[in-house]
Amino acid sequence: MKEIKNIVRSRAQESSSAVEKLYITMRHLFNRGFYKPMGVSGETLREALLSLRPEIYGSIAEEKVELNGLLYVIERLPIGIEECRFINLTSDEGYSKSHFKAIVPPKRRRNCYRIDDEQMNVEITRGRSDIYDILTHLTFIFIESHKIKDRVLIDDTGEVTRDWKKLEQAVVQGKKLSQVDKEKAISHTANILGRTFAEVLDIYDAFGTADKPDRFLHVIYWLGKLALEEVVENNKRTITFSPILRERLGHHIHGEIWANRIKDVLMENGLLDRPIHIISANMHSVMNSIFAVDVLKTKLKDQTDFAIYEELSKSGADKLRDKVSEVALKHGMISLPDTSGTNIDVQIFDTAKIDWKKTSFSKAKILGLAPVIIVMDYAFGEQAYETIDELLKPYQETKIKKAFLNVESVSIMGKAGILQGDKGDIMIPSAHINEGTGDNYPFDNELTAAMLSGNGIPVFAGPMVTVLGTSLQNKDLLKFFRDSTWGVIGLEMEGAYYQKAIQSASKIRKSINPDVKVRYAYYASDNPLETGSTLASGGLGTTGVKPTYLITIKILEQIFNIN
Repeated sequence: MKEIKNIVRSRAQESSSAVEKLYITMRHLFNRGFYKPMGVSGETLREALLSLRPEIYGSIAEEKVELNGLLYVIERLPIGIEECRFINLTSDEGYSKSHFKAIVPPKRRRNCYRIDDEQMNVEITRGRSDIYDILTHLTFIFIESHKIKDRVLIDDTGEVTRDWKKLEQAVVQGKKLSQVDKEKAISHTANILGRTFAEVLDIYDAFGTADKPDRFLHVIYWLGKLALEEVVENNKRTITFSPILRERLGHHIHGEIWANRIKDVLMENGLLDRPIHIISANMHSVMNSIFAVDVLKTKLKDQTDFAIYEELSKSGADKLRDKVSEVALKHGMISLPDTSGTNIDVQIFDTAKIDWKKTSFSKAKILGLAPVIIVMDYAFGEQAYETIDELLKPYQETKIKKAFLNVESVSIMGKAGILQGDKGDIMIPSAHINEGTGDNYPFDNELTAAMLSGNGIPVFAGPMVTVLGTSLQNKDLLKFFRDSTWGVIGLEMEGAYYQKAIQSASKIRKSINPDVKVRYAYYASDNPLETGSTLASGGLGTTGVKPTYLITIKILEQIFNIN
């Protein structure tokens, strides 16, 4: 009988197991209906996150408090959530019709409502990925809050350090601090966090808002205060999932409302029988690529096309953007701001109303019926399956009559993490691999690396991995995907879900053309394998403008038959 050797698992294997545990645990807790994140019921989630040690959460497994990760998370959660002991995840249950004011996090589109001093309701209308995103972020900030508690609590009776008392004085007074008082408070807070005065000072203003310039102190204080109450008074924080959310999730309710509205508008405008091209992108690149250069050429003369796109992308360019939008609306664009709760706005372009000579595509060769372009804003994780799956279904004209959509292509353009390049580089996938399950979706991409090369931007081609959440990026696991025979070039959150919906509609359900063309291209928003280039290090700025428009133009050239 062969001797069984001690098998040492690699960090990549441990990380893969941790991702699987997170996925299973979060679904279990959702089905259970509630849990206490820092109690026994939240233990598996905490252990899995600490085992995974995602790059975005930096020093989560160390004693010192992670500052960049905390900023990243706080920007994606509603203001005031650090004060709440009860966090209730709900469906769209009518709070928009109440006196409660919606709180929308700066970097994540979701409606949240502060019910009272202790409770925050967070609306989940974008599917399970939204729940995974929130639960991992909350687990992180609760772990960090207990680090604060560990550094300030002296004994079981609730006696705390002098630094904590000084921080409490600064926060409780509720006034904007003078420079001297601010620096005194930072000094005490740095001791509490295990960070230097300079580290805290560097990140301090990034937490601030116009109303609360000293919000950093407020966040640290309330995280520590609730953690202290959990230990000293046994007042555990609780996360609950509303019965309506548990009943509705997975039934495509919001996606169906969203898709039906698009088809209704196509029907009302006589566009249902025309060739349809779906593009998942932002709400400006297609419109600007078609109209902006001609509209702004006199105002921004002697500027290159990409320089014009860069001007339009600047924060103070509202008047320029409005000018382009006004022309687009007169020449076939229909704007559909979201009313379904998906947070996915839509534009429909009737190309029959476009004067091609007054666009950047004067060489367009429209063969047969003029195409219709549906541009949908970015979906979020699993929401990509829900929305595209519903959109590709036939339109129910009457109880007995269905109209099949003539979908000729689906194009996905988005941001992704890159594993062998830098921010701003371009990735052309040949397949999507689902991180959690290993499910894989090879496809023939109409875009190739050669088509986008030669424009001063490095282009990479190969498989890409669809991850459970951007906040769960882990170096060891990503290096395994890159360096093993998987040969992965990047990671994103929606690709496998889009392709699953397209394949089922085209190959099995036959609701669209079995030979539908697909195009996928991404530009790099971060490199999780490079310290200082993760998502927590900040946005792309104008670096993302050229790759965004280069990809958009190549997609449109194929739709408009420009060689």
